[in-house]
Amino acid sequence: MRYVSTRGDATPRRFCEILLEGLAPDGGLYLPERYPQVDVGTLARWRRLPYAELASEILSLFIDDIPAADLRALCERTYTRERFGTDAIVPLRPLEPGLWIEALSNGPTLAFKDMAMQLLGGLFEYELGRRGERLNILGATSGDTGSAAEYAMRGKAGVQVFMLSPHGRMSPFQQAQMYSLPDANIHNIAIEGVFDDCQDIVKAVSSDLDFKRRYRIGSVNSINWARLLAQVVYYFAGWFQATSANDERVSFAVPSGNFGNVCAGHIARMMGLPIGRLLLATNENDVLDEFFRTGRYRVRAAAETHETSSPSMDISKASNFERFVFDLLGRDGTRTRELFGTGLSREGGFVLDAAAHARCRGFGFVSGRSTHADRLATIRDTWQRFGTMIDPHTADGLKVARERRLVDERVVVLETALPVKFSSTLVEALGQEPPRPAALAGIESLPRRCEVLPPDVARVKALIAAHDRR
Repeated sequence: MRYVSTRGDATPRRFCEILLEGLAPDGGLYLPERYPQVDVGTLARWRRLPYAELASEILSLFIDDIPAADLRALCERTYTRERFGTDAIVPLRPLEPGLWIEALSNGPTLAFKDMAMQLLGGLFEYELGRRGERLNILGATSGDTGSAAEYAMRGKAGVQVFMLSPHGRMSPFQQAQMYSLPDANIHNIAIEGVFDDCQDIVKAVSSDLDFKRRYRIGSVNSINWARLLAQVVYYFAGWFQATSANDERVSFAVPSGNFGNVCAGHIARMMGLPIGRLLLATNENDVLDEFFRTGRYRVRAAAETHETSSPSMDISKASNFERFVFDLLGRDGTRTRELFGTGLSREGGFVLDAAAHARCRGFGFVSGRSTHADRLATIRDTWQRFGTMIDPHTADGLKVARERRLVDERVVVLETALPVKFSSTLVEALGQEPPRPAALAGIESLPRRCEVLPPDVARVKALIAAHDRR
């Protein structure tokens, strides 16, 4: 299996060559030259596998430069009952006939990002150990990615983490999870701006090839292919739980801001998993909903990016979206480079022609939008009718699932976090605090380590250089 860039660099690279990188040298994102195909016989063989074995089987289709026994051992150490709370790892909870919630948030930081990040931490440590090298990870978070990355990398040999977050824009619980970590290899940087400012800095640093090579800059954001690949597994696991035969179709409703979560579903569908549709849910920052409705991709300025009650989706520039557009355009790297290079930098977006936009339906995508009022109503209804608490992002997904669901369509809604991470919204909706794991009691009162910086690439580079441990 070899990997190429969405922007036309066709130099074939193996998995471990791109594992420790973020962007490709030409500024694009990595994708496999082809998607491995899964047939009915393979699905039948995989149906009864425990989650760790399923992960090993799927990952091995994309990874041929890590010995199979080592990859299997990494998966078995990662996906355990002790770490994720159940043997199923991602159990389905039925809400009503044909509608389920897939529990993805039982990991260490109570968010779905743990599903990939815990594996990524093991992969990084494994490969760095093989090479005898170190890595400085630079990431951006709107909430959950940062804590998941830091908890996965804390104490890992050869790894330092520099995590950018929008100053004051995460929930108090999310801030406490990140900023209270005392580990010397974890560095929190609050940027005076919005998430997109953080993401732009990460891309700018990653595009400076001299700096990137000198300071060994890697990525844990969903621009990192390994993280996206790990997320593909839970689509298979959810589909197996919702079906009894290997030709049944199930759709997935996915809250999405940065397009990484739903992009993993796109990849699973391209592999042959019988996914009916991918129901993409946005909040008031509806860049992706606008695209799937109209064919126009229009990045919002910071002043136009709303601060909402589902803050992990307060994103106006979806970095993983480029991977889907590359496939949508027949893997035309030149055209993708024009749209995401020149188009975004000069025009602030682009518009696809009618024929290209129409092809989105062929890839199974449909979208919808949710507001604060929708979130409160969905949280309240789900609690009153089913006795189930859901967080605001999952509520966005459930609202769009109900709105876009076809007659007799079976839909799995991906849970993105536990309610305790967004307790103020739960109190507003239900008048009560959500339950909190005992291990996280009083986390907001712990001492914090965080440096506040302006949205300045040079300042972030200087901080990385000052802490470099070569």
